[in-house]
Amino acid sequence: MSNRGSIQYILANKMVRDRWLGYLGRLIIVLAALSFAFFPIIWIASAAFDETGTLNTQRLIPRQAGTENFDTLLSSDIHPFEKWIFNSIKVASISALLGVTISALGAYAFSRFRFSGRRNLMLTIFIVQVFPNSLTIVATFLLIQSIGKEISWFGLNSHGGLILVYLGGALGINTWLMKGFFDSIPRELDESARIDGASDTLIFVRIILPLVRPVLAVVGILSFIGTYGDVIISLTLLKDKDLQTLAIGLNRFISDQFDQNWGVFSAGALIGAIPIVILILTFQRFFVSGLTEGAVKG
Repeated sequence: MSNRGSIQYILANKMVRDRWLGYLGRLIIVLAALSFAFFPIIWIASAAFDETGTLNTQRLIPRQAGTENFDTLLSSDIHPFEKWIFNSIKVASISALLGVTISALGAYAFSRFRFSGRRNLMLTIFIVQVFPNSLTIVATFLLIQSIGKEISWFGLNSHGGLILVYLGGALGINTWLMKGFFDSIPRELDESARIDGASDTLIFVRIILPLVRPVLAVVGILSFIGTYGDVIISLTLLKDKDLQTLAIGLNRFISDQFDQNWGVFSAGALIGAIPIVILILTFQRFFVSGLTEGAVKG
């Protein structure tokens, strides 16, 4: 009896020890992931409040803390920060809204209708999206330049032309993602609505769209973030300082070889992140459900 009790005691202690070791291992992984995610944010915030304006001697706790970088950024007559952030929000919002709308229409057509060349067209769209936008930057520049000769609103150095490029670059992958979500919706809902006399437009607006709100939120948020932080395309198409976006404007503070001000750059990056945070917090419920449901249904 004593030996059996000792064995049970040892096994119980081993189970408790293994449980605690597993818990400790998971805790270490979580802390490492959080540190990896939050360290850049903390570093940028520290640089924004550090009045030295350099990163060579930057520490997590600023030596000379203050709001001088924010004052310089918001009161500068040379760098129109307010216009930059307004331009970014404007271009990103319009691109996201139009992108979600057009992609939803395309995904609905590919998911619900059967027409000649449907599979080949979807495959072509997917293959085209494999190539990065940087490979087509010269062709994009020449195309927008040609369009601008006929319609100035969509030419070079215009927000319309920039939005047009963003739409063309994102429609393919957005349509592909939405189609997978649309395919998971039972067709019996469409058939029941048609029996009641509903048209395809009414089915799309009243039945399908309410069911796919999570994926609409995911596509919209990702489109907004991607457009909001883009540098290459906007730098290629926009030359007027008052029309440039936030990403290009902030680059001015660190692009000069002999006059780099990382403090002002960090302050601008910190303020520029606020719209993204507000957007994600506002649509967090749809965003999370869209990602999880998309992973299951896709």
